[in-house]
Amino acid sequence: MQELTQEEERFGFMTKQRDDLLSARQDLELTIKKIDETARAMFLETLDGIKRGFVQIFQRLFIGGDAQIRLTGSDDPLEAEIEILATPEGKSMKSITLLSGGEKTLTATALLFGIYLVKPAPFCVLDEIDAPLDDANVQRFCAMLRDFSSGTQFLVITHNKRTMEVADRLYGVTMERAGVSKVVSVKFS
Repeated sequence: MQELTQEEERFGFMTKQRDDLLSARQDLELTIKKIDETARAMFLETLDGIKRGFVQIFQRLFIGGDAQIRLTGSDDPLEAEIEILATPEGKSMKSITLLSGGEKTLTATALLFGIYLVKPAPFCVLDEIDAPLDDANVQRFCAMLRDFSSGTQFLVITHNKRTMEVADRLYGVTMERAGVSKVVSVKFS
């Protein structure tokens, strides 16, 4: 009888533990479902804003053309791949991987600034982003920098004189004597 009582107590304890685990599992599954639903909604909302901004900036940088961002590979937006298509004026719709170096740069810049329209940042570092661009595209890029510089501080690393012309401040490194580097700064007012 004593062993039976001990086994019944143990069985009751184990049953309670199992029920607690099943309840916790149910709560976790419900929480995961809510998180997934919220993440999907937020992702799609943000992606829609980025799409609109990307198209707007793309058309400004390319003076026309069309651009798209679309989800492929899965019906679940959290699992889908993001595909970027770009059509500079007078060309057919292509994946970004098929564009020239300058077109890729402008398309990536349009995407970056499209994201900035949705989620601005206080500062941005751009390293030689204007290197593959011709003079006309550099001017459009610089105009874009000026427009966005009211809300974002840009640090642009460049060798392009046209890009340097739009700067408020210019920092450079020079070597007056062999092996001795010196930082030179100029503030334009």
